[in-house]
Amino acid sequence: MDEIGYEVRTVLPDGRLELQSRGGGVLAYFLGHAALVHSANGMHPGVLQLPDGWDKSDFQWPRGPRMTTHMDVGAHNPEQVAQLGIKTGDFITIPKKYHKLLGRRAAARAFDDRIGCAALVSAAWALGPNLNGRDVTFIWSTSEELGLEGAAAAAKRMAAQGKLPDFVFAVDTFVSADSPLESKRFADAILGQGFVVRAVDNSNIVPRNLVEKVIQLSKAGGIAVQYGVTGGGNDGAAFSPFGSTNVALGWPLRYSHSPGEVVDVRDLEALAKIIAAAARSW
Repeated sequence: MDEIGYEVRTVLPDGRLELQSRGGGVLAYFLGHAALVHSANGMHPGVLQLPDGWDKSDFQWPRGPRMTTHMDVGAHNPEQVAQLGIKTGDFITIPKKYHKLLGRRAAARAFDDRIGCAALVSAAWALGPNLNGRDVTFIWSTSEELGLEGAAAAAKRMAAQGKLPDFVFAVDTFVSADSPLESKRFADAILGQGFVVRAVDNSNIVPRNLVEKVIQLSKAGGIAVQYGVTGGGNDGAAFSPFGSTNVALGWPLRYSHSPGEVVDVRDLEALAKIIAAAARSW
């Protein structure tokens, strides 16, 4: 739903794939890691090539959207790449595995925004099939990292159908400063202390009275809640130009867009509960 990775730009004469970065963050984190090419005939494993000089003492990791990355899928020429079924335009992601840590903590890649997806599923299970006449729509929207593409398409379609929501609750990561080396002056949300109202981010400001409304709804339901300011945007911003009010919700995440993101499962549980509570009584 909300993924970073690469796209196959060119197949080189020696069988390597030249890749284009897709999505935000420092994708140099993934150099030297195993990767998967998503093709029409399935997934193909490979390795993202380390850049020249990576083992030198003065080496600096490449950064920026124009960074050139190469992938080795074991092929020696373009013909072998074609035999695998890999084509230009195919996407590459990094494999994901859930690692349980001490207590209620866990580590994996791409918790952003798999945690949000899981919270929506959990809330839908809790609500059941009958909301007694309330008009609630759940959306899992694709390509957030490529420019809110799925959310923008949904907003445009719903507006054309006269079904635009009065309120949209974008569910996305709250990129948190809760790690040993970061300043607490920005994005200060603590793992294990509840879901987060994304009161301000790069794409949206939630009206103050609605931040308070979420907090009061949480307190009434005994749901742990935090609020704060973080970076990045959220899918709800695609609805704002059509007139919907965006009340962005999230959960604190350590080491965003890295191979080892860290979460506390209690925050997922709190997020699912507030989504269900909003659906019932907002």
